Amino acid sequence: MLTDYLPLLILIILATGLGILVVILGQSFGPHRPTLRKSLPYESGMTPYGPGIRRITVRYYLIAVLFILFDVEVIFFLPWAVVFRKLGLFALIEMLVFIAILLVGYIYAWKKGALEWE
Repeated sequence: MLTDYLPLLILIILATGLGILVVILGQSFGPHRPTLRKSLPYESGMTPYGPGIRRITVRYYLIAVLFILFDVEVIFFLPWAVVFRKLGLFALIEMLVFIAILLVGYIYAWKKGALEWE
């Protein structure tokens, strides 16, 4: 059973190794001429002013959390679609209930104005 995960493990190892290799090669052979001007923060070619950290409204975090919430819930569609024919009508009804719950949550957030950006 663990042999089913072997290609995934190989892919993760290769991707991690390639990422590390590219960073090391870039640091080793890339141009590295630091100057005072290059080390300054860059803001569209303008001289930076004010603090580097600004206060962000709660609405930004609310939209981010809603995005993650709905995005994670939509991920459940793939396993359902893979085994849909094996489960039959029961799986269809369960997914319709799941979609209805998602839709109620989406409409609630929409009506409360959580999706409005000012």
